[in-house]
Amino acid sequence: MKVAVVMGSISDMPVMQQAIDILNEFGVETHVDIVSAHRTPEKLVDFSNSAHKNGINVIIAGAGGAAHLPGMVASMSPLPVIGVPVKSSNSIDGWDSVLSILQMPGGVPVATVALNGAKNAGLLAVQILASQNVDLLQKMIDYKLGLKEAVLKAAEGLK
Repeated sequence: MKVAVVMGSISDMPVMQQAIDILNEFGVETHVDIVSAHRTPEKLVDFSNSAHKNGINVIIAGAGGAAHLPGMVASMSPLPVIGVPVKSSNSIDGWDSVLSILQMPGGVPVATVALNGAKNAGLLAVQILASQNVDLLQKMIDYKLGLKEAVLKAAEGLK
């Protein structure tokens, strides 16, 4: 099972690295690339039309500013797309990115995580894959149990 992590610019990499790290933690193969909706539209079309033919199962697409990448990928790919709005240097506090990804028209869904929420994008991709893979499902169950245990331990430390 493979997840593609694409971003509009190399400046998005510090945020998108969180998704890559989570996918690596779960042992999920990743394909990482820069695919700009505005500067490399031909590459965007090629990637989007062929991802499912190249063994990709889920796409995580991060972008800042106008943030067209996730929606454009979703418009051409039959795969689930998870959008990560990235607060960038040309961003209006990140809201332009959030709304660009969140407000998709009917028929072109993009699952959208929080601003700079690439970690959750990685986790959501794992959960999608885990619905068809018992080993990943068990890893996700264990991961969530670890979250619970960390909270209980922290609460115990307050007493």
